[in-house]
Amino acid sequence: MSLSRLLAAGIFAAGVAHGSVSFAASPCGHSPAHEAFSVQGLKSELMVTALKCSAQDRYNDFVAKFRPELLAAESKLNGYFRSVYGRKGQQEFDNYITQLGLVQEDAGLQSGTLFCQQRVSMFDEVKALENAEDLANYADGKDVAQPSTFEACAAPSTSHPTAPTRRRTTRKA
Repeated sequence: MSLSRLLAAGIFAAGVAHGSVSFAASPCGHSPAHEAFSVQGLKSELMVTALKCSAQDRYNDFVAKFRPELLAAESKLNGYFRSVYGRKGQQEFDNYITQLGLVQEDAGLQSGTLFCQQRVSMFDEVKALENAEDLANYADGKDVAQPSTFEACAAPSTSHPTAPTRRRTTRKA
């Protein structure tokens, strides 16, 4: 086994172990909403890293490899925001995505010249992941900046009581 594969496997194992602990420590456990926020945060951090560190090809490889998982996470988040904010759900989701990118870009600016040295290795780590569960565990185990804390086990129910409908009747004269 090559040194790079051994290193990647070790990093992967540490990420999975840390991810398991994080899920157990979370009041929600392993919920779809929690997982979707983690995956979206990771995707955004990798995108900021790619743009700041000229690693767009590596980011594109990540997106191509995990396209179904990334789309599923985005769909879960859209559902979450629709459930929580109703008609403003899409606007709030777009707001969240914008704020997420800004928070992560700000963290990059604070890191200065060390940012790329600290972050580019994440592309090697995600390359070693094999499936959706690995991605979710890895994302949850990373310390990814988020614009707000979303302790969401699941979106609240959207069932609203409906008012009784009245029939309009016409009287015959």
